[in-house]
Amino acid sequence: MRDFQRVVTAFAVGAAALSIAPAGAQGLLTAPRISAALANEAVGAAVASCAAQGYNETAVLVDTDGVVQASLRGDNAGIHTLDSAHDKAYTAVTFKRDTIAMTPGETDVLMSRLPHLLRAGGGVVIKSGPAVLGAIGASGAPGYQFDDACAKAGIQKIMDRLK
Repeated sequence: MRDFQRVVTAFAVGAAALSIAPAGAQGLLTAPRISAALANEAVGAAVASCAAQGYNETAVLVDTDGVVQASLRGDNAGIHTLDSAHDKAYTAVTFKRDTIAMTPGETDVLMSRLPHLLRAGGGVVIKSGPAVLGAIGASGAPGYQFDDACAKAGIQKIMDRLK
């Protein structure tokens, strides 16, 4: 009988808590997130842009929390490109700026102590107006400026649908 009373009491307390919670759930945050379809399209366009130039590229798109939304390893892209593309995207979204624009010194302490930060061209922030929606990282081209251009090609492919 005592267990039954505990269950009934717990139920009553839970029901009371729900009844006084505001309908709009004021404690919840909403953040814009790129859909899976657009994320896949962006990484596909980034890899295709590099492939058209003869580069074996990987592209990774992360959301504002640095969580992978989409990833594509292009044909013949090296295994290391998966990690470096991810880390470039993660770094760009962490600092809310493109990795190619980061200068030595400004982030050195963090770069040496925190995992997954990589200050190398190819990490590009995705924005809609002032709002950061995520970032795309590209890796595998024979130079950071080429990785950067391929990442930007991926963003350009979906930009008109991010408004």
